[in-house]
Amino acid sequence: MTTQCAQESVYKLLPRPEEKPVKPPRYISTFRPSVKREAEKNKAQWKAMGPAKVAVPSQKNFLLKHSKNPKLPERKKEQDSKKLPALSVPRRTDHPVMGIQNKKNFINTNAVAAITGLPKKPQPICVDRRQGDKYLLETSGLVPKYIKKKDYGVTPKYVIRRKEEMKRAQNEYEARVLEDLKKRAMKQLSDEERINLLQGLKKNWEEVNREFQGLWVQIDTIHKKLHKEKLESQMKQLEHDIEVIEKHKVIYIANE
Repeated sequence: MTTQCAQESVYKLLPRPEEKPVKPPRYISTFRPSVKREAEKNKAQWKAMGPAKVAVPSQKNFLLKHSKNPKLPERKKEQDSKKLPALSVPRRTDHPVMGIQNKKNFINTNAVAAITGLPKKPQPICVDRRQGDKYLLETSGLVPKYIKKKDYGVTPKYVIRRKEEMKRAQNEYEARVLEDLKKRAMKQLSDEERINLLQGLKKNWEEVNREFQGLWVQIDTIHKKLHKEKLESQMKQLEHDIEVIEKHKVIYIANE
């Protein structure tokens, strides 16, 4: 294979002067001198003859207000001679008497009240800063109006009513329990018996839990699965009984 390379020359290394493009000559109209001549000829022709003589308007013929507005035709006498219809509204010349007549002079009364009355006090305001907005002091929340109420610090009526209802319900429940005790002759567990019963339940739960923890790792038969479900149900029942006994301090047992 043969490679072709550009031929090197020393003349290409020397800087070449920039060639500026030559602009074409500016366009000049051929009618330019005639246009200039006509403009000079017709310039200010009125100087030789003076200003136009026009009649001076009279000072009396000035423009009046609404003189250019369209005018309505004059009213004929036949329309004036027609009788006007009866009006339900009284005329200006009529003086109807309506209601009770009062001879009090309200103008003098109001004047005396304005002179002898006390001046109106300005409403107190508050400003948040020097050049801030103004607010009414009464509605701004800065005035301690709430603590000055008559019912401030007093237990609301609905709370008292709710407490009375709860107390009444508790009394009814206790009365119903006493009646059931009398009918069924129920026995109340003492604190010692309750503690012993609770300890026994917890001991049984520990035994069942120990047996549950010792189950087989792989439960692959029906017998093993049923045994596991039985232990889980026993633990849930014991947990429920323990929770009930711990929650209620008074426990009744029906005598057989």
